[in-house]
Amino acid sequence: MLGLVPSGAAVLAIALPFVQAQLPPTPASFPHDYPGKPSGDFSPEWQNYFEVTDPLPGISFSFPHSYAGSISVNRPDHPNNTLFFWAIEKENGSLAVAAGERNDVPVGIWLNGGPGSSSMLGFVYENGPARLQPDGSFTSNEYSWDKLADYIWVDQPVGTGYSTSDSDGYVHDEDEVGRDFMGFLENLVKVFPSLKTRPIYLTGESYSGTYIPYIMKTYFGLADPPVNIVKFAIGDGTVGSSVVFQHLPTLTTIETYPQLIGYDPEVFEWFREQEHLCGYDLNFTYPQNGHFPDLQPVSPSDPNRAGFSDFTARKALSAQSRSRLALNSVRTGQHSVRGVEARAQLAHLAAAKPSGTAELNRRGGHSTVQKRDLSLRTNGTIDSWYGCFLLDEMIEYALNYSLPWNISGDANTWEGFDVYQIPDATDPEVPIDGSSFFNDAKTRAALHAPTSKDWAPSIIYPFLGDPVNGIDPSEPMAFLTELATNASARGVPVVLYSGNDDALVAHRGTEVVIQNTTFGGIQGFSRKPSTPWFDDDGELGGIVHQERNWTYVLVQGAGHLIPAHQPQKGFVLLREFILGNNRTGLVTKTAGGAFAVLGGEDAALAVDAILGQSGIFVGSVAPSATFTYPAETVAAWEKFIATATATVLPPSKGAVIVGAAAVNSAGSLWGTGVTAVLAGFSLVSLLVFA
Repeated sequence: MLGLVPSGAAVLAIALPFVQAQLPPTPASFPHDYPGKPSGDFSPEWQNYFEVTDPLPGISFSFPHSYAGSISVNRPDHPNNTLFFWAIEKENGSLAVAAGERNDVPVGIWLNGGPGSSSMLGFVYENGPARLQPDGSFTSNEYSWDKLADYIWVDQPVGTGYSTSDSDGYVHDEDEVGRDFMGFLENLVKVFPSLKTRPIYLTGESYSGTYIPYIMKTYFGLADPPVNIVKFAIGDGTVGSSVVFQHLPTLTTIETYPQLIGYDPEVFEWFREQEHLCGYDLNFTYPQNGHFPDLQPVSPSDPNRAGFSDFTARKALSAQSRSRLALNSVRTGQHSVRGVEARAQLAHLAAAKPSGTAELNRRGGHSTVQKRDLSLRTNGTIDSWYGCFLLDEMIEYALNYSLPWNISGDANTWEGFDVYQIPDATDPEVPIDGSSFFNDAKTRAALHAPTSKDWAPSIIYPFLGDPVNGIDPSEPMAFLTELATNASARGVPVVLYSGNDDALVAHRGTEVVIQNTTFGGIQGFSRKPSTPWFDDDGELGGIVHQERNWTYVLVQGAGHLIPAHQPQKGFVLLREFILGNNRTGLVTKTAGGAFAVLGGEDAALAVDAILGQSGIFVGSVAPSATFTYPAETVAAWEKFIATATATVLPPSKGAVIVGAAAVNSAGSLWGTGVTAVLAGFSLVSLLVFA
């Protein structure tokens, strides 16, 4: 999720897409033996060793009982290959019970992504019991996921976070990730025997959309797996190809946030034409009629992009867009994609820009926007500079031409644009790190963490299966139908959920994956998702749809990091649709053979894009103002989009609910205030997945 700038403060970052990767370093590390370490194999005797008893720096409030440390993955000839875990008990003693006890009490496992990002980031910034603040202090997280189940955060693959690895022990591919994880679970069960039979819920976000399918592939291939995984859930996940989860959804993202193009109909039509020329305008049917084509990235054809379009560079780019990791303390320089027009025409962007808030105030909140001259482009053909990398084109359009991004953002570095949370245009943003806490000697000792390495939020993971570039050669979409068949045969439900404000791994890509996968004997969903769900305050949580053991949840007002951006909605999502069996959105058959959807179907929600919030946050370090376009600009856009496409939901104060009652009392589709975002994410030289 995070990378490091030279100061040591970790921030979210943007990849340099057109620079070929190099194999990252593979430093050796090993677990540390603390006093009291038991001899021999793992056993319940290790519970006392792993128990966290020392005070944790900065945590002065009541903290739940926990265990932490390093556990071997059982890789032959690699005794130093371990995964680091931090397990939080829902109740004191709930993990330490004997084998066969609490067989109906759930246990959750959380994985962050990367590849190479530590799950401890999720622990302190998303869904753990303590939320790390910008000043280094902690606050108690009332929506911590351990309030609903015993929960275990795991750093993986080996070498990530506080997990250790021999220099030649880093994983070769995702199949090895799966084998290592099963080896880890086998040893974890020896320490906590009840885990053998208790229901395990495997959860994660972002690049865990690659990890988890391969872990489940390995799990389904075992005659006697070490644990009982009863459901797996992936949020904003990289389940599809990079084209599907990044570039294909671009027009839907623009429909969600037309501020990205300044509410300009002409620019919308330009992007729609590019979507069509690239083959991204897929035809959804319910159920899906035939598989979607295998979309490949179309490289730029402009002669000034020499070297980009050759096969090696194209392959490296595609894989890099899946890896996207920042190397500790390395700033790799400027983003290499040119602006929307020739660099010479954008020289003004290099000049120092005032703070976004100050400039907006100076202009009275509005500006005459410099509009892209579409006559300079080749109409009717794929854009020669960007090819079919439409996400890049959209971001740079916003940074060059659209308020408020074009005031303080930088099209050369992509600073000022948060692909994880579109309406957050603060620049710079509050950095997120965690190093000061996790590398504190007191923390390290309390968590029985290794001393052979410093904890890092993210590394550029070196996949040894690609000895030249270190790029992950695996892609889960290649075997999803097989995985779904195994899940159906074993009664293991699948949950895929997305934040509506995520531009990097947008929900449209997740919907493509679902409609392209056969589960329960039918390809895709038979009905378009359009059932509302509600949070504990009665506010709209988003959309939910369930068929044949597959659940899709769209979370309103959340970006890529749902437990961080919308903690209450993330908590309800976990309680109701992951750990729970809430049937809202479930397709059923009536006694007469007709289909019905529990919770009803709302025609206003049966769309491809639900409009995001109207205000875009601006400021330095933290939001200090909200920029909103003039009412007449928005009204003109609404008139245009109503005739141009039926895929966008205009602002509304309520939704008509048809059918049975939903989870909670009905709430309005649009809240009375602007949804708050988590200040703390900024974009610099590399992008990493949470």
